[in-house]
Amino acid sequence: MEQPELGAMLREWRTRRKVSQLELALASEISQRHLSFIETGRSAPSAAVVDRLAQELAMPMRAHNALRIAAGYAPAHRERPLDDPQMGEAHEIVQRLLAGHEPYPAVAVDRAWNLVAANAALPALLAGAAAELLEPPVNVLRLALHPQGIAPMIANFAEWRAHLLARLAAQIEASGDPVLAALEGELRALPHPRTPGPPPQANGQAIAVPLVLDLPQGRLSLISTTTVFGSPVDLTLSELAIEAFFPADGESRAILAELGQ
Repeated sequence: MEQPELGAMLREWRTRRKVSQLELALASEISQRHLSFIETGRSAPSAAVVDRLAQELAMPMRAHNALRIAAGYAPAHRERPLDDPQMGEAHEIVQRLLAGHEPYPAVAVDRAWNLVAANAALPALLAGAAAELLEPPVNVLRLALHPQGIAPMIANFAEWRAHLLARLAAQIEASGDPVLAALEGELRALPHPRTPGPPPQANGQAIAVPLVLDLPQGRLSLISTTTVFGSPVDLTLSELAIEAFFPADGESRAILAELGQ
């Protein structure tokens, strides 16, 4: 796939961050004239200038790499799979976090919401999902919103769908990732398992949007937290997130304990 021109990338990110050419130039300690020449292709920036521009624009590591490549430099951040031997400690941390959360479900996902790992509590919640949706790579958003996934079991489907799509839209706004944009288009086009209607009004006593599932064992209400690595220098780690679900009430706690046995 051809890399976008450096100038076009810079203009796109300035627009996304709502930063003027003068503001970016001052923050990056270069002249506005130099930045203008970079954006029009009349000047080639040094690697240090490219890195400063990326830093001031708060570009994610993947976008920073793309900017360096467009400028003719090597990527700044390595990308290694989690099962790479050099990622052994990080892989062990992820596995410990997932296992330690049992009997409550938890998953680790990559930037595109593809399942990287899960603990033993997850399969019990996926019993009704179609086999093809469980073939790797499993996309957890597709699995949640697809009518052949767990969508028919979600009691508050309209609310949960709106919540997931809002999170995805915010992620796209922050990252400019075309993979996520394509995923959003796919998810919004999925048929609904039931007429969704408008998202219900949030419960005034609730502390978060719950995921409410109707299981054979009863109604399960879950709230989630997201954990990310605090100071990643590897691209894979910077995009890895652990989504951990907790019971929102006593009935849900009992159901999860039963499923865990």
